[in-house]
Amino acid sequence: MQSMQAMILEQSGRPLHLRNVARPIPGPGEVLIRVLACGVCHTDLHIIAGELAASKLPLILGHQIIGEIAERSAGAMRFQVGNRVGVPWLGKTCQVCAYCQKGQENLCDAPLFTGYTRDGGFAEYAVANEAFCFAVPNRYEPAEAAPLLCAGLIGYRSYRLAGAGVERLGIYGFGAAAHILAQIAVYQGKKVYAFTRPGDRTAQEFALQLGAFWAGDSTESPPETLDAALIFAPVGFLVPAALRAVRKGGTVVCGGIHMSDIPSFPYRILWEERCLRSVANLTRQDGDELLALAPQIPLKTSVTPFPLSRANEAIEQLKRGQIEGAAVVVIDRNA
Repeated sequence: MQSMQAMILEQSGRPLHLRNVARPIPGPGEVLIRVLACGVCHTDLHIIAGELAASKLPLILGHQIIGEIAERSAGAMRFQVGNRVGVPWLGKTCQVCAYCQKGQENLCDAPLFTGYTRDGGFAEYAVANEAFCFAVPNRYEPAEAAPLLCAGLIGYRSYRLAGAGVERLGIYGFGAAAHILAQIAVYQGKKVYAFTRPGDRTAQEFALQLGAFWAGDSTESPPETLDAALIFAPVGFLVPAALRAVRKGGTVVCGGIHMSDIPSFPYRILWEERCLRSVANLTRQDGDELLALAPQIPLKTSVTPFPLSRANEAIEQLKRGQIEGAAVVVIDRNA
């Protein structure tokens, strides 16, 4: 049996450990992927901390995988060996529940999630259901493309759920998702208002460089009323702040899988037909649309690469808010 190196979560609340483990074998309809890069996500932080209980331990995290097809199993015909693909958070759906039948596969009753309910990409190899893999535009290097597979997709879905007719868009938490989404919004002629951690001038300057109309602290009010606001920081107290910032009939979208408790707030800031909603996972349509749009803009991702063995450093820097854009684990087989 062939082996590989992987960073393993063995216990919640503890660092990952570099281990030699058995290389996975693809099952029916699956492909074996030679991992080139894998983005690091706030969801990984929540799983490690136990805020999202891991359904399996030991677990290989990582759900923003860019790699090459190394092997195809029986029935896997979409890609050829050597093709570059991306693997997102949504790893498989049942295709038979009421949500799947209605085209709402992101709400499937029996899904599998990459790097959560099945092993992910903080490893030299990973397996994935080929139906949930995406072809990746050739213009992107592996590390540059990795953030598109979750930060980009969740940002894009959040943006779509904000509704039509949005001209003034607020973004709370200017990290991996926001730095991608801001470029899409600016490209489409929107005025972007970026809200960062109080005093984070670096992030505010970064937002302005990407075309934001205004950037300030999350404790501030924007200079004009917003049509919609997207919240990517997992911080519950931002919900009332965003509701206060949007106009009558405006929408606030919570884009994370986990958020600290939302404090109580007066009904008057929700009244006047303001809408508060969340985003759950993604659909393959989201992926197809975003990856077709990305090279047209063209989207540029800001990434900080880390070798596989230093994945814990990437996680810690992301936790401390020290990453501009996205952290990416890169597999260097020549090291």
